[in-house]
Amino acid sequence: MRNSVVAIVGRPNVGKSTIFNRLVGERISIVEDIPGVTRDRIYSSAEWLNVSFRLIDTGGIEIGDEPILVQIREQASVAIREADVIIFLVNGREGVTAADEEVAKILYKSNKPVVLAVNKIDNPEMKEQMYEFYSLGFGDPYPISGTHGLGLGDLLDAVVELFPEHENEDEKEDTIHFSLIGRPNVGKSSLVNALLNEQRVIVSNVAGTTRDAIDTSFNRDGQDYVIIDTAGMRKRGKIYETTEKYSILRALRAIERSDVVLPLIDADTGIIEQDKKIAGYAHEAGRAVVIVVNKWDTIDQHDKAIKEFEEKIRAHFPFLDYAPIVFLSAKTKRRLHTLLPEIDIASENHSKRIETNVLNDVIMDALAVSPPPTKHGKRLKVLYATQVSVKPPTFVVFVNDPELMHFSYERFLENKIREAFGFEGTPIKIFARKRN
Repeated sequence: MRNSVVAIVGRPNVGKSTIFNRLVGERISIVEDIPGVTRDRIYSSAEWLNVSFRLIDTGGIEIGDEPILVQIREQASVAIREADVIIFLVNGREGVTAADEEVAKILYKSNKPVVLAVNKIDNPEMKEQMYEFYSLGFGDPYPISGTHGLGLGDLLDAVVELFPEHENEDEKEDTIHFSLIGRPNVGKSSLVNALLNEQRVIVSNVAGTTRDAIDTSFNRDGQDYVIIDTAGMRKRGKIYETTEKYSILRALRAIERSDVVLPLIDADTGIIEQDKKIAGYAHEAGRAVVIVVNKWDTIDQHDKAIKEFEEKIRAHFPFLDYAPIVFLSAKTKRRLHTLLPEIDIASENHSKRIETNVLNDVIMDALAVSPPPTKHGKRLKVLYATQVSVKPPTFVVFVNDPELMHFSYERFLENKIREAFGFEGTPIKIFARKRN
């Protein structure tokens, strides 16, 4: 199940970024920030009354020198296409403007649920100014104040009520969802087509959660898979998705719904900074990862070619040292058969559970080999450990003082756990807690 997406849409200077920042800053809703995206104040994970969703601030879209109404139309249209519910924000002090009506026309055509919010209603006496906004045709407007944080609870109640259901009751529990992410032209679509052409049993095509992508189900050797294809990032009508922020938005939504994420690297052009940025999202989200080097047919196939390229990847992606690397060509299907087995292993390890007594045997052996160092004259004491969750495997280590757990020793324990239990293809998380 994926999280719903909420876009804040409106003409310039109605307070879109203020509302976004208010929700973030007061932690009314935000439980997580996505590094590399939210610094642009465009996209964040959010929660209201135990319901998680994604929030888009369209105020972060860069605008050129076109006439103002064209800018408004483009800004609104990009966000509308990604959103499940739209907050239409207007300025209560200025009343209904021609630009508000222009945005309203776009929203009528979208057939998306819209909640009308009238901003800058800072005191009860100002509520009389709201009545003219009924003329926009979106029902009861919600009076709010981004400056003072008034009315946001009622607004979010109305938004959450409109969220669609994302259940898929027909899907088997052990189905592996994997997505292909990467910069344009690395071969995502070609790899999807190559995988599906290899399969003997195609189950179905299911409408995806992004507007241009298709989730494709297939079966191979008794295992069910769903490919979450993010390759549909292309221009649509007059809206050009050259904005990296919205390409990232789609990649993040795909990552969120995946068990295993496949960052694609172009063997011909090599590794660039954007590759590392995109792969970092999968790691930070705690998803299993299999690195795929595509277009391997374009590389001089000498004896050490794979080893040399792998060394480059390990140097550029030290945070993905647990991820296997698959070299293939979607075009010629060379080495394509090596991909699904690695996805299977990564998915299995992502869900792996370790019994507490077995885990503690490994931890105690690690302590005997390398006792914890002292800090300010105090020594860390590791009492016991237990696994508390999967996807990714997460461990809590109970200690005398969590402040004494240095990052390097946490890394040492992680390495010992990996040596004992594998966990290839998946990140693992370790948290130090004081025993009560």
